[in-house]
Amino acid sequence: MSLLYKRITLCVADLERSLTIYRDILGFTINYIQPSEKDSFSYPVFNIPNEADINFATLDSPTQERTFALTEIKGVPLPKQEGIHMSASVIKVDDLNGVISKIEALGLKTTEVKTDENEYATFIEQAFVDFDGHLIVLYQLMEKS
Repeated sequence: MSLLYKRITLCVADLERSLTIYRDILGFTINYIQPSEKDSFSYPVFNIPNEADINFATLDSPTQERTFALTEIKGVPLPKQEGIHMSASVIKVDDLNGVISKIEALGLKTTEVKTDENEYATFIEQAFVDFDGHLIVLYQLMEKS
């Protein structure tokens, strides 16, 4: 059996605004951006009304092509993501403090930093909520002394 986790896709209201996080701060690179046709699989899968327009962007990480995607939905309001978070994207970064400082400069909500240690590694983690209410958990592995 072959199993490959390809990507997560986040629905967003403003692609350029979201790219300030995922491209400019986190370091993903754009693989491609294209408008979606009205018969796109995204409409029924994400339950998007047909009157909406969609732009689809795939982003590459340094180790995998098209590992992250943003679907911009224009022409209809997106629901508010409030209360209990139902999912999270977890992303490893090299400079958690530096990344979180840039995230906070955008006015986004962050959690307190947490340090955890096990027999294999010590890591720090911190989360934020992006412009569209998606929970993103960042972590950094620390040198084991």
